[in-house]
Amino acid sequence: MAHTLPALPYGFDALEPHIDAQTMQIHHGKHHQAYVDNLNKALAGTDGENKSLEELMSNISAYPAAVRNNGGGHYNHSLFWSILVGNNSAPAGKLAEAINETFGSLDGLKEKMNTAGTTRFGSGWAWLLVSDGKLAVSSTPNQDNPLMDVAEVKGTPILGIDVWEHAYYLKYQNKRPDYLNAIWNVVNWAEVAKRYEAAL
Repeated sequence: MAHTLPALPYGFDALEPHIDAQTMQIHHGKHHQAYVDNLNKALAGTDGENKSLEELMSNISAYPAAVRNNGGGHYNHSLFWSILVGNNSAPAGKLAEAINETFGSLDGLKEKMNTAGTTRFGSGWAWLLVSDGKLAVSSTPNQDNPLMDVAEVKGTPILGIDVWEHAYYLKYQNKRPDYLNAIWNVVNWAEVAKRYEAAL
């Protein structure tokens, strides 16, 4: 069962001006494609070949680094594309209640996520996840994620923000905080809410 690159659910320019079309083209078509190709290579002829991404993540310590890095890259980016959208709304329903209860407000959540993303040394991800039925914020190095058995904070990720330089460097150069502030303009809260309810 070879892994494949999921199509973007919108055009490369759909997130302008917050994320530029050129970054999206390179990020999706080159970086994510490379993770998929390298994951398939790393799994060829092994017992992991017929496992789902989620199954691989939950037992990632049993696999070589190539599976951890590329499998994580494939999972993380697939989630990332799905929680971005051109026409942003605000969180509603159960998700909004949980955000207010856990972080005080949406601004409180954004601040915590931005801090997680800004303080992640080098490359990695900032996550909003469901852990033991509650919302939590964490960050992971490289292409790790909260599904992995090696994660410091384990749970089901429902929103991930890529803080690798390839996600923002063409537009924002070294100004990661500016990128983190901008990305909230294109979060697809309906998708995050769907993932939240599924995780519960």
